[in-house]
Amino acid sequence: MSGTGTADFFYREAQRLGYVARSAFKLQQMQKQYKLIKPGASILDLGCAPGAWLQVACQSLGPLKNGGVVVGIDLKKVKVPSLHCDARVQTVCADVMNLLKNEARALSPQGKGFSVILSDMCPLVSGITTRDAALSVELGMRALDLAIGRAAFSHLNSSNTEELDASSSGIDGNGILQPGGNLVVKLLESGDIQDFSQICKPLFKKASWLRPKATRSSSREIYLICQGLQ
Repeated sequence: MSGTGTADFFYREAQRLGYVARSAFKLQQMQKQYKLIKPGASILDLGCAPGAWLQVACQSLGPLKNGGVVVGIDLKKVKVPSLHCDARVQTVCADVMNLLKNEARALSPQGKGFSVILSDMCPLVSGITTRDAALSVELGMRALDLAIGRAAFSHLNSSNTEELDASSSGIDGNGILQPGGNLVVKLLESGDIQDFSQICKPLFKKASWLRPKATRSSSREIYLICQGLQ
């Protein structure tokens, strides 16, 4: 439903096409613009509830014969949607904030890591703008840590290190995103997101901001699309 309580276009389309949420169209737009998911890709979906991105990710892999996997992780137990998903999709109930890299890597094919990591994680919104934005960045940093590991923070200067110390204190080891891989991170708009993008830009061939058309007008969410891990 929209912020006004009336069914909007994307809500109606999700119901018509069998998607479990309107957020499916956000990932569809990203896939159309950036071609993030290729046949045979291995995809990790962080914060996968209710499962709409699982559906679009699986569709983006193409026919079952193309191979590939989609692994969704969420605090909630998420049932794989019956429509638009096949045997390549699985879900795991776990807290991403406490997930060890070797545990996450073990979920990938042959334990070789993932070629695409999607983070649609969002904090429980309190309505306190600065608090919500800070929690959003913390989740984003966790996704970046899982993906890249220490490499994401090796080039920070001292001032940036101090600003991000609280959210990066648990950083360890190498990440689970494969070289050349893609990373998508959802954040809530604030002054801190530019610092976040400055961390990512040197690590990828391209980093772009996107506010998908399916985003509610009342929402402050925005996505950083990082392509081609160096």
